[in-house]
Formats: sequence, C-alpha cells, structure tokens
Amino acid sequence: MALTPSNMLALGTQAPDFILPDTISGKNFSLNDLKGARATVVMFICNHCPYVKHINSELVNLANDYLLRGINFIAISSNDAVAHPEDAPEKMKQVALELKYPFAYLYDESQKVAKDYDAACTPDFYIFDKNLLLVYRGQLDDSRPSNNIPLSGKDISAALENILTNKPVSPHQRPSIGCNIKWK
Repeated sequence: MALTPSNMLALGTQAPDFILPDTISGKNFSLNDLKGARATVVMFICNHCPYVKHINSELVNLANDYLLRGINFIAISSNDAVAHPEDAPEKMKQVALELKYPFAYLYDESQKVAKDYDAACTPDFYIFDKNLLLVYRGQLDDSRPSNNIPLSGKDISAALENILTNKPVSPHQRPSIGCNIKWK
C-alpha cells in the first residue's frame, strides 16, 4: 500500500459523465441517473483499503442523513480486481449489503472514470453542486486508522451544509489520503 494524497481536481470542473454497472442492483447507471437535486458526492472507494474500512460507518451515516436533503452519494471502485480480488464486483456487492450502503456502488473496470476524475487514492471525495460543478475535493475529516481522532465527517459535512444554506464552499480544502488506486 502506497500512501497517496488526492490530486485536487480544479474547483469549478464539470463532473465527467459515465455509465457504470452498479454491483448491488446489477443495473447500469449514468451520472445523470444518480445525481442529487442539491448536490452529488462522488467517492472513489474500494473494499480492501484500511483507510476506506476505517471510514465506512461514517460514509453510511452521512449518506443516510444527506440523502433526505437532496444530496446523493455515488461510490465507485476503480481498482484492478484481477490483482486485488477482494475488490471484484461480487465482493463489492457483498460489502455493500453487509454495511447497508444507501448508495450505488459502481465498478469502473476500465478505470476510465477514475482517470476522468483524476482520482488518485481510496478514499477520494468530490462534491458537485446541482449544476454538477466541482465545489469540494478532499478529505472526509482528520481521522485516520492510526491517529485516534474520532470520525466526524466534518470536512464533507461543512461543504454540504454550505451548499444547503446557499453559502459558498470554502476553497481551503485538505487532500484526502489513502491507498493508491490499483492501476492495471
């Protein structure tokens, strides 16, 4: 595992479109199918990364809270499942059901979507406004598997609260950090 920070895609970037299979439902979805009325959180995650495992419960809590407020969450795994079988679609579905993910868990087998978003690590977070323009990219919060800081989701929550109250999202954002995406 190589500790890797986010690439910090330029704020204002239009969300790249995609059509990917959802490992939970078996259906293909586009960004337009899954976007939220107020905002959309796109997360690059995977099953095996200890940084993702560490935050999974907070992802579920945040999504359950904000889904009711017009913000949709989309999880994407772009890892090479041949080299990392724990990240294969059938295992993704199993994890999503066990953890009760309230969001689609899409598989980016070609890794094109990760490249389009300039994703570098898991977890990597992007928040797009109702027009699908990037307003936030970076960390969930300051908690890491080994630092004993409790999970709070404060960085993502602050950005989402600003969107919901029609305030600008602060451009001072800290990169996420985690395992590098497992490229083919």
